Amino acid sequence: MNMHFEGSSNVTLLFDFWDVRGPAGMVLSVFVVLLLTVIYELLKVWKITIGKQKQSSITHSSAPVPFSPEASCFTPVMKCQEGSSSLTNSPSEISLAPTENTATTADADAAAKKSWVLHFLQTAIHILQVTLGYMLMLCVMSYNVWIFLGVIMGSVLGYFLAFPLLNHI
Repeated sequence: MNMHFEGSSNVTLLFDFWDVRGPAGMVLSVFVVLLLTVIYELLKVWKITIGKQKQSSITHSSAPVPFSPEASCFTPVMKCQEGSSSLTNSPSEISLAPTENTATTADADAAAKKSWVLHFLQTAIHILQVTLGYMLMLCVMSYNVWIFLGVIMGSVLGYFLAFPLLNHI
């Protein structure tokens, strides 16, 4: 195997059955590699999109409870009135009281399930992206100029088509 770039139309890519012998086969192979690279760029955008959806589902499910200081929070604990315990107005007693903004357990379970499904989907996309990336790297390592240019042009085209989609999400 040559360890320098060459511009021939005879090359074997990835597998023995992908044996290119002639200009027509090279044009088809460059087109296939270009499409695989565009798909690689689309997978990157899809993974980012799912990450944003996952993050928004996490923030919506666990919305912070607003802090509202009450006068009883700032009164001295040791101050005891007749007939009442010194703990009834203490900050620890007030913090245990149920708030109106608590989510139901069904909503929390649905949000957790959605988060896990999105995480599994994001993991599957990552596996596809890494596998496709290594396959494209091996195509470039065939040291064929035309295949290399197909990968570069596919990356440019995929970035040009895919990344404007991120602004619409």
